[in-house]
Amino acid sequence: MPYCGSASAVVFVRARIRPRLSGRWSEGALVADVGAGTGLATALLHARGARVIAVEPGLGMAAQFRLGLPHVPLVLGDGNNLPLASESIDILTYAQAWHWTNQRKSVPEVLRVLRPGGALALWWNDSDSTVPWIADQDSRLRRLFSAEDDEPDPTARFRGLSPQLGIVTRQMVWTRSVPLDTHLANLASYSDFLVLGKNATRTFLSAERDLLTEVFPNGTVEERYVVSLAAAAR
Repeated sequence: MPYCGSASAVVFVRARIRPRLSGRWSEGALVADVGAGTGLATALLHARGARVIAVEPGLGMAAQFRLGLPHVPLVLGDGNNLPLASESIDILTYAQAWHWTNQRKSVPEVLRVLRPGGALALWWNDSDSTVPWIADQDSRLRRLFSAEDDEPDPTARFRGLSPQLGIVTRQMVWTRSVPLDTHLANLASYSDFLVLGKNATRTFLSAERDLLTEVFPNGTVEERYVVSLAAAAR
């Protein structure tokens, strides 16, 4: 899903961490966006004046990144073994990527790579399961993918974060109105559907279209998301 919460994350980092960054952000901080994927968050960081280096482990994702952001430096690597010099980075960001790391390795890497006074920023953008239609859809998705049907935990993204980093957290809600086709296309982009196959995906999305047409007869889906933000200063 689009990392539309990235702008909120940047504001959070600036407000809570900026006094310890010695003005580096406003002067063009050197930011490493780890697990950059196709560059959705990287592009937002770059647009806000940062000098960004993207770090991405996947060759396919890196190729897509290069097509969209040919002017942004890109290196292959991951959070467990950052291909970056020690004490070289002002801000490390992980947009929906930190949970793929092994914290026994990634936390020491954060502390190695960040300059003194630098910052780590993590964020995730998730559908707000307190909204009834979203909760129903989430339940259908869990059944489809044979996932556990547990009660949603709004603080799940913060569970297990290393106390060594002294992280502060915040959650922010945002909404958007999109055509039903856009909503379904976004669902179809989830990696789980790639494994499911075209026929099963088509069947599920067709049924989902019928259900959501009853909820949103005007064809516009009111989506609501929760951005979970975590930041720490070195």
